[in-house]
Amino acid sequence: MALVSSTQMLRTAREQGYCVGAFNVHTMEMLQAVVEAACEANAPLILQTTVGTVRHLGPEYVAAIARVASDEARVPIALHLDHCHEEELIMRCIEAGYTSVMIDASMHPFAENAEMTRRVVELAREHGVNVEAELGKVGGVEDDLVVDDADAALADPIECERFIELTGVDTLAPAIGTAHGIYKGEPRIDFARIEEIARRVSVPLVLHGGSGIPEEQVKRAVQLGMAKMNVATELRIAFSQAIKGVFDNNPQENDPRTYMKQAKQAVKEVALAKMEMCGCVGKASVR
Repeated sequence: MALVSSTQMLRTAREQGYCVGAFNVHTMEMLQAVVEAACEANAPLILQTTVGTVRHLGPEYVAAIARVASDEARVPIALHLDHCHEEELIMRCIEAGYTSVMIDASMHPFAENAEMTRRVVELAREHGVNVEAELGKVGGVEDDLVVDDADAALADPIECERFIELTGVDTLAPAIGTAHGIYKGEPRIDFARIEEIARRVSVPLVLHGGSGIPEEQVKRAVQLGMAKMNVATELRIAFSQAIKGVFDNNPQENDPRTYMKQAKQAVKEVALAKMEMCGCVGKASVR
């Protein structure tokens, strides 16, 4: 089936108490791996690319590959641009065929964040594209996005409510104690804050920094209103370690089809585990 907007996909997930896995991919093999996992799990899927990956591959190439994968799949798939600060690049991705975009203006004061988000929402609506925004600042490192622990800030529930009213944004990623990258210790998620934000806003909430969060914490966050979980670092690690393992066993290996096959399988296994954790297995046909 054709690529779809993630708007209804995520609304249904929130209403029915599960979460859709959103996976950052950087190569065709990574994209194929998570699509195969979604088909095997009969799960809805959000493919994501960072700004760095878009600049590396080009949004037109990414969208074309995603369209082919989606056309051959039997599950709904959305294509999302993650953490973008530039309206011009967002529009280029929309024109290329992305069905979801994130305008991340969280580094700006509330009013400026809201105004930038409102403009993107207005433009995206013309194309039926989902828009995600962030309030507070999620810490850690992802791609070229670096937020020190000292600069990370949790989202204010009252501001979240006001932000939705001002922008009309489709999905919201509030900072609630998670971080991008792999955690040094157990994440300190503010579950009371998630619950209060979910009580005040009806839009689906997004859990950033999904790599390495313990299963019981993911499930609790989903029960409280998180409808999308982003996974990036664990996929990259699995992909890279699998390739390293091939060369450790055979330093003379020179056929990319050999080591990419191993890397693809490793990513697929991580994606399947995350889908199970999110509770979206078997939910592809849910409306």
